[in-house]
Amino acid sequence: MLVKAGMRTIQTIGVPQRPIAPDVDAVVIALKSRTNPAEEAVSMSLGALEWLRSQGVRQVYFKYCSTFDSTPAGNIGPVADALLDAVGSDFSIVCPAFPTNGRTIYKGNLFVGDVPLAESGMHHHPLTPMTDSNLVRVMASQTRRKVGLTDRSIVGRGAPAIRESFDRLRREGFGKPDKR
Repeated sequence: MLVKAGMRTIQTIGVPQRPIAPDVDAVVIALKSRTNPAEEAVSMSLGALEWLRSQGVRQVYFKYCSTFDSTPAGNIGPVADALLDAVGSDFSIVCPAFPTNGRTIYKGNLFVGDVPLAESGMHHHPLTPMTDSNLVRVMASQTRRKVGLTDRSIVGRGAPAIRESFDRLRREGFGKPDKR
């Protein structure tokens, strides 16, 4: 997608050992941490962030699978928490929708084609079984932050409505660490 958008992009497996070439617009660091224990996935992700910062990167995007699968103990939430802490942010958007690949979200539930995630083949995945299609519940079980939803009816009204929803969620304490 980055290349199709005209960005000069490189992908690495693991954190690179060399500097970014000056003519590169985007770097994708594949960590292969989906099935790792949360602590290990966090460490790998923070290492990648440290390297990216050392290269002067201005924007970081935490990419996870469009089926949102992780270990049953969860590593998407802990990695998101660690990255938010590291960059000093208290709010993030979590949206694995990828319509080109048939991944859509409706009222917080992830669909694979027309099938809810938990009823798809991902339900029986041997390493990362997904038994709940509701991403608000999935994230709430993995993160120490309060999780909210900006649903399709708001998104359909455009950027000002989305911004207003995010502002409201922030005022209500969503995105901030819970007292759990």
